[in-house]
Amino acid sequence: MPHMIWKGAISFGLVHVPVQLYPATQSEKVGFNLLDKRSMDPIGYKQINKNTGKEVTRDNIVRGFEYEKGKYVVMTDAEIRAANPESTQTVDILAFVDAPEISFLSLDTPYYLAPDRKGEKVYALLRDALKDTGKVGIASVVLHNKQHLAALIPVGPALALNTLRWGDEVRDFDQFKFPDEDTKKAGVTPKELEMAKRLIDDMSDTWDPAKYHDTFKDDIMALVDKKVKQGKVAEVMKIDEGGEEKASADILDLSELLKRSLKKGGAPTRRGAKAAPSDDDTGDESGEETARPARKTTRRKRA
Repeated sequence: MPHMIWKGAISFGLVHVPVQLYPATQSEKVGFNLLDKRSMDPIGYKQINKNTGKEVTRDNIVRGFEYEKGKYVVMTDAEIRAANPESTQTVDILAFVDAPEISFLSLDTPYYLAPDRKGEKVYALLRDALKDTGKVGIASVVLHNKQHLAALIPVGPALALNTLRWGDEVRDFDQFKFPDEDTKKAGVTPKELEMAKRLIDDMSDTWDPAKYHDTFKDDIMALVDKKVKQGKVAEVMKIDEGGEEKASADILDLSELLKRSLKKGGAPTRRGAKAAPSDDDTGDESGEETARPARKTTRRKRA
């Protein structure tokens, strides 16, 4: 059972749903410690003055907000604590919106809300009402002394609370140069669009996260196990960095690339996946290829 973050209530109108908040995810990333290779002792860090290079003691360190380049307003810990929002232990629903209206770009960190203090019935009522209406709740919540905007989302048997990025935290499209949304102005032909749709249809599948896994982590853990079994727990092994050849992405003809992809039934989406055969032959009637991908050798880097 994961560690509970806090217990409180979901509040909307006059209804209060007692809940407990738990993290919905867990980190499975591969982590490394920095070591002195001569003794295998851990390497630490020092806080130094960037101008003088000298170490600074903790009692000489303050927090400052840079309001202009090189100019700061110093804030004490007490001032920062006073500016923090009061923790109310409630998920205050501000509005209900259609779920598709929330962009993936706004999603931040997910949590689970579990019913508390015999609140199962009202919990189920809110969950099922959200499912039936296709709505999610937009809420305000304080977590770790910081105010968050969040979405209350029904997920299977659970209510999830997904913190959201504030509007000014997501960059505007106009900061980048994207192709025109008008297909013709973007230079895409109807034939290319149709082939792309067919390729997407050929590669369509149901979402199952169990089908995908972190192959880098698998390789690292296999190497760790190998070193442990060989007793090489404090030695550096020489690794063969030779890798498989991969086709270059430099294809001159987009239509030709789509034709090849359709012939293969789509590129494999994961290690060990097979390409499904295509019933249609969309190749050139002459049997000649208009563009051939260049090949280059890439090296697979291992830790």
